[in-house]
Amino acid sequence: MENMKSVVKRNFDLLELYRGVYQHQKTVVNGKEGNEWYAYSAAEFVQYTNNISFGLLALGVKKGDVVATITNNRPEWNFIDLGLAQIGAVHLPIYPTIGVEEYQYIFGHSEVRYIFVGDKNLYEKVRPLVDQISSLQEIFSFDQLDDVKHWTDIVKLGEAYPGKEQLQQLKDDIKEDDLATLIYTSGTTGVPKGVMLSHRNLVSNFTTHCNNHQLGAGTRSLCFLPLCHILERTMNYHYLYKGINIYYLASLGAILGALKEIRPNIFSTVPRLLERIYDGIINKGKELTGIKKALFFWAVRLGDQFDYGKNFSIGFRIKRAIADQLIYSKWRAVMGGEVDVIVSGGAALQPRIGRVLGVAGICALEGYGLTETSPVIAVSNKTTGEIRVGTVGPVLPGIEMKLAEDGEITCKGPNVMMGYYKAPELTREIIDEDGYLHTGDVGELIEGKFLKITDRKKEIFKLSSGKYIAPQMIENKLKESFFIEQAMVIGENQKFASALIIPSFAYIENWCRQMGIQVDGKDDMLRNTEVVRTIQNEVKATNKLLGVHEEIKRYRLINDEWTPESGDLSPTLKLKRKVIYAKYEAIINEIFLAQAD
Repeated sequence: MENMKSVVKRNFDLLELYRGVYQHQKTVVNGKEGNEWYAYSAAEFVQYTNNISFGLLALGVKKGDVVATITNNRPEWNFIDLGLAQIGAVHLPIYPTIGVEEYQYIFGHSEVRYIFVGDKNLYEKVRPLVDQISSLQEIFSFDQLDDVKHWTDIVKLGEAYPGKEQLQQLKDDIKEDDLATLIYTSGTTGVPKGVMLSHRNLVSNFTTHCNNHQLGAGTRSLCFLPLCHILERTMNYHYLYKGINIYYLASLGAILGALKEIRPNIFSTVPRLLERIYDGIINKGKELTGIKKALFFWAVRLGDQFDYGKNFSIGFRIKRAIADQLIYSKWRAVMGGEVDVIVSGGAALQPRIGRVLGVAGICALEGYGLTETSPVIAVSNKTTGEIRVGTVGPVLPGIEMKLAEDGEITCKGPNVMMGYYKAPELTREIIDEDGYLHTGDVGELIEGKFLKITDRKKEIFKLSSGKYIAPQMIENKLKESFFIEQAMVIGENQKFASALIIPSFAYIENWCRQMGIQVDGKDDMLRNTEVVRTIQNEVKATNKLLGVHEEIKRYRLINDEWTPESGDLSPTLKLKRKVIYAKYEAIINEIFLAQAD
């Protein structure tokens, strides 16, 4: 591999990278306003980014200063991101869906100087915090808003900036281990941790995983996962690096239409979207009748036999060709008809979906990693044929992965974060003295090469959307209600978070007496309309304090008591999650049986 310093310099030198890669292309990045697409050329991309750099310098932004973005996906995000990178400032991308309390903590902890928000709703959400954050000087918007400075105001400052000759020197002064970005992730206590990623972390990762397919200049990608998420962000760099045209979607609800309109060759996703597409396809099949329905589900069952790296019989290959002509081609059409590669991360992809996609000629490259690892540790590789359904592929070149005695996945390499911002003690908890980062996930190697995730040591879990859920934080907020005694949040690899809730029966009995409500015992309380409605309102009140993905969509009230004596709590009164899950497995299965969006 070439010297990393030269890689960093090349990849953040826009004049060299973008004019070189995209010199024969009219567009680089594309956005949508209303129903109309708009585009930026390579020259415009470079010009806007450089002027953002100059404009930020004019505002007094210095190397190491923190600037935040809070927005849905749009091409202009790149101008801020790389405009900051060129001058050594630190980009802090934040989810637009988190709660106000979390924004307040992140702004204060990071000592952010400027914020770019996407629209009026986001502006109104964060504007009241301005006076509470001493470091914050100004909020800019991407949308045109009354009495709010627009991002192009900084471009105009940049156009008039007299010291343009400084830029090359500033870029040359950036070291590979300089801080490039801060990304805050939720902790089990609810206090976010600021992951520090260097230029080396980011560049080493995307310049390696971009080799896992052979798509390049002239092909199309669709970008709809949040750019503030490290997976989509490095995929964004990946696309730019390889000359792949990018179409940005601000709304996840527009995905299916955009797939057909743009006909992407590649996109990254979380399993939830693939689950929705799969469910939609299956539901269409159920509507068929007679021979068409029989052929449809014959083609589905054919996928059960599929895996990569297998030597298929002539009979299977003939069946697959017939199924492709009659059935699979229609499935591909749902995704635009030209999808070659889907990169899936953030949570486990159900093997049946991986097999169906594979047999239909769509290669799903499942990967694994953490924000703390920039993010990819392992990912399937189409270029080399190193793909196995049910695994996350081989470890990326340049990363040393080691399984601890208990099976925990640890890794060391240029992808491992600098540490947690202002939290050296938390850094020491996750990175050992030998430089190995402990992921908290347990895995094994299949065929001595393909990493398979088998369990997780941490209580924190992911939804199928890839969003993290810190259950203790949510449980503690629920238990702040007088009506709720105990709660356990569930939903790992599911579409939404749910909970098992034990009401505070003693309090409710007294409340019912005061309200003149006649109840006879716990079961009667759980059947009472007023009691049920009141607890529902308590859950709704808690949801207002949470991010959108953290909200409790469904819950079940349990007539029980969790104690150390019952075996549901440890001696220190901590939930024994596996015990409780097994005990209420039927109820939990019922909660997620008919999953709702």
